[in-house]
Amino acid sequence: MRTLIKKIEPALYMTTQAENPESKSAGLVKWVAVVALLILASLGNHYLTQFPVILRWVAAGLLAVGAFALAFTTSQGRAFILVLKDAQVEARKVVWPTGEETWRTTLIVLAVVVISSLLLWGLDSLFGLIISSIIG
Repeated sequence: MRTLIKKIEPALYMTTQAENPESKSAGLVKWVAVVALLILASLGNHYLTQFPVILRWVAAGLLAVGAFALAFTTSQGRAFILVLKDAQVEARKVVWPTGEETWRTTLIVLAVVVISSLLLWGLDSLFGLIISSIIG
């Protein structure tokens, strides 16, 4: 596991783009373009009501897909894709409970909820009686 982390960390934090100021400004331009595309998709869908809804949705969807594709070409986008791949690898390692374990746990949780609610209802009723006897 540690060797996997050592391989991942340089890819996440030590990019060559961080050292090169021209690529940093190119990344900034890409992010501005991403935001502009998403704003254009939203405003176009809102203000171009003379076009059919399906056409506006398709145009907004295409602009959004283009924005996300452009975002994934940045160093942050590539790092995000790497994190998603690592999460997928970790998700494959999960051992899911059997059906019997799931039912058993569900019944235990249900019993605890019922007992807790009865206890709280009883305490509320008791305090209500005490307060009503004090107030009169």
